[in-house]
Amino acid sequence: MNLQAKKIELVQQILNIETPSLLEKLSAFLNKEVKTDWWDEIPDSIQKSIVKAKKQAKNGETVPHDIVMKQFKDTYGIQL
Repeated sequence: MNLQAKKIELVQQILNIETPSLLEKLSAFLNKEVKTDWWDEIPDSIQKSIVKAKKQAKNGETVPHDIVMKQFKDTYGIQL
């Protein structure tokens, strides 16, 4: 079923709802889903870390995976 058909089906289901409490729950759910952005729900410190990491990656300030794994193995003596 394509997206447009699914939307029409949902509208038809909503139009057939006779229970006010169910409509309120559906409305609350939809309002929360529309307004909620995961970015807004994470702490500022995490947001700042992500922004910093993206800038570092854009500037080529990254460490290749194989080097990170070697450092991890050397530091913790773990063979992966």
